[in-house]
Amino acid sequence: MSVPALDPARELRLLYAFFGDSALPQIERVNADDVPEPYHGLLVHDQHMTVTLEAHHGKPVTVVPWKVHRHGDIYGRKLDLLVEPGKTVMTGVMLINFGYCTDAVRDAVVAETAPLGRILIEHNVLRRIDATAFVRLPPDDALVQRFKQPTPKPAYGRLATIYCDERPAIDLLEIVAPE
Repeated sequence: MSVPALDPARELRLLYAFFGDSALPQIERVNADDVPEPYHGLLVHDQHMTVTLEAHHGKPVTVVPWKVHRHGDIYGRKLDLLVEPGKTVMTGVMLINFGYCTDAVRDAVVAETAPLGRILIEHNVLRRIDATAFVRLPPDDALVQRFKQPTPKPAYGRLATIYCDERPAIDLLEIVAPE
């Protein structure tokens, strides 16, 4: 049974509207059970992608924001996570409401030197990660092309919300590199 195409999801439209983007990623919704390995293990969980990717690759990840926007307490960035220079293992979009975070967390996020998961863990933020949808993107999508694969392949990702102290503080689109 096929899953209907994502409409593009309300949360995805909101993520992209914050940046003033009109072109949304080309996504197809997939059931969690239909996400193939190794992507299933990388996406279908309630942990931070920072921790999951570091365990999978055996190296720490670094964050490289490539588009940042802030409006009052709302901060968003399009970003890549790398395990070494030139090796992007995740790309995505993050939108955070600093009204739900401490000043120390806000300052660490705005410094743009550490991945979000590491920041929340190091600051002992009580958090819950809720994956709301799993998606597949075609090889010609602009986000998938950020991985610079020699042979174009589709990529898988997830839309998620991170609750900080049970408040919906962060919305995410996380896409892992094709393997």
